[in-house]
Amino acid sequence: MKRIFLCVLDSFGIGNAPDSILFGDENANTLRSISSSPEFKIPNLLKMGLGNIDGVDYLPKEESQSAFVCRLTEKSKGKDTTIGHWEIAGIVSEKPLPVYPDGFPEEVINDFEDETGVGTLCNKPYSGTEVIKDYGEEHLQTGKLIIYTSADSVFQIAAHEEIVPPEKLYEYCRIARKILTGKHGVGRVIARPFIGEKGNFTRTSNRHDFSIEPPRETILDALNKNHFDTIAIGKITDIFAEKGISESIFTHSNREGMEKMSEYAEKDFDGLCFVNLVDFDMVYGHRRDVDGYAKALSEFDAFLPDFIRKMNDNDLLIITADHGCDPAFNGTDHTRECVPLFLYSKKIKSANGRTRNSFADIADTIAEFFGIGFQNDGESFLNEIDFNK
Repeated sequence: MKRIFLCVLDSFGIGNAPDSILFGDENANTLRSISSSPEFKIPNLLKMGLGNIDGVDYLPKEESQSAFVCRLTEKSKGKDTTIGHWEIAGIVSEKPLPVYPDGFPEEVINDFEDETGVGTLCNKPYSGTEVIKDYGEEHLQTGKLIIYTSADSVFQIAAHEEIVPPEKLYEYCRIARKILTGKHGVGRVIARPFIGEKGNFTRTSNRHDFSIEPPRETILDALNKNHFDTIAIGKITDIFAEKGISESIFTHSNREGMEKMSEYAEKDFDGLCFVNLVDFDMVYGHRRDVDGYAKALSEFDAFLPDFIRKMNDNDLLIITADHGCDPAFNGTDHTRECVPLFLYSKKIKSANGRTRNSFADIADTIAEFFGIGFQNDGESFLNEIDFNK
């Protein structure tokens, strides 16, 4: 039995992306920003070697680190969840997914209103919490759907759960997903349900993402085709449009995601357990909550020792991220950053792999570990860790 646990700390960037200036993100650094918080207590990640990673010169070094670590640079032309996860899974995107800084064109909105039979409000880039504050009352009065986007390639639909129950909102999202193809093929259509009254609207945990399908085979497809288990925890199933996944577990928080990850460490399976912990991004990064982000990372750090105790000798644990979302930087959007990579096993040689050129190296490493053929855009680093397969 061979198992890999691949855990994405959604938005946990470490700065220093060589092309950050092209994205307006020069000097953004999620890790550096949260490291100044009194809530920042991460002894286990430091022991694994976080402070030894290239560019992380503001944290203590560890002379006897316990993991293989390196810094990953993103090759794809984007800084969103879909593009980042696709690259982790082996696909480098040469072209960015479409974004709409002036809102969606009339043809898209007209088609959506015709197909759903419902009017729309807003149609601008907006903060998710601010848009329900500004348009929530009108939505309650008219029943029109709140449509908004961001700097990412997303078509977001917000609706009050008492006006539009979540399942109905998901139906509207599926309609939008069918419309948004070709030149308007956004990365994700996102259901954003909320509750409450004027002046006290709050988003619920019933968010659901409807992603565009990956343009070609990912490591999930390759593993699935070779009869390995592909277990998705969190929003992984949504991100990959259900492709290549044998088992899905949806979660509503980081804590629930870690609990499920821990449960699977005690189960017999042969393959990949792919986990996304979204609170870092959705709850703390976008909302510019430095202390909240730091506390969430500290909670993940505290989770690690017990999880590692449950790992089998032949298991691999890979921890990484998909982009940045610096809570102390300008605006409320993702930030173009490098990300860390930790690879831990009870059998590997700890080392510093310095800086690597693509997130896709993860996919190629997974393919080599399981001994499967997989044509992708990465380069395996399995030979650097002396893992005795």
